[in-house]
Amino acid sequence: MPDQEHEPGTSPLTVAGRAFTSRLFVGTGKYATHERMREALSASGCQVVTVAVRRERLFNDQGKSLLEFIDLSRYIILPNTAGCFTAADAVRVANLGREILGQLGNPGASWVKLEVLGDTRTLLPDPIGTVQATRDLVKDGFQVLAYSSDDPIAAVRIKEAGASSVMPAGSPIGSGQGVLNRSNILLCLELLKKGDASYPVIVDAGVGSASDVSTAMEIGADGVLLNTAVAHAKDPVMMAHAMRHACVAGRQCYLAGRIPRRLYASASSSFEGSIASIPGE
Repeated sequence: MPDQEHEPGTSPLTVAGRAFTSRLFVGTGKYATHERMREALSASGCQVVTVAVRRERLFNDQGKSLLEFIDLSRYIILPNTAGCFTAADAVRVANLGREILGQLGNPGASWVKLEVLGDTRTLLPDPIGTVQATRDLVKDGFQVLAYSSDDPIAAVRIKEAGASSVMPAGSPIGSGQGVLNRSNILLCLELLKKGDASYPVIVDAGVGSASDVSTAMEIGADGVLLNTAVAHAKDPVMMAHAMRHACVAGRQCYLAGRIPRRLYASASSSFEGSIASIPGE
């Protein structure tokens, strides 16, 4: 991949006061092995990785901790409250993550990727619980990156609660359906960035392919967070490369400005001076 310093449209993304050259955030769950996870993270070019901090998710069946496979000089770990269904549980897990990662010297220890889920079947967020947990965590000194539905009003309420970034879902977690409702994501972007164009909006969940990442970036998302699409790919490392390129390409497309959609054809060359008929016929 070309050096990002010389690649147009690759200006840093700033979240909670930290600047990142990569706009792709990658999860650490669901990989067949920790070694394969490490390879995929490297291939993705990401700088922020999410980790579910419940103890049972930090260790595999051989007792190995995935934290041993994450280079803290290269990545910022974003602790994740995955699996929490109440605001109180999410706040407790966030504090557990801060304690664990703070001991490791992780600079993102006071960051949290907040998930307060509504049910086990859809894994869609509980909007009321998310707002409540956001308020509580912000008061406790956390920088909250909050998973939200693609409901623009719910997203705004989470921002008003103090979230450093709102992360609307493209589609349900792990579904691979991509961005199902472009219009809602566009409305989220419009309302969340009203009065502050630099406010980071990161599409989270549902990505299945590189084209899904590109779609999210082409419509103006500041970044994309994904996990299953890479971890469960037949070749996770190759897929991580694809996601990396798609994120850059989508951002470049957004900044370049696409042509408007038209009902009818528009000739690439002028008809003026064209040959009406072949001489002699």
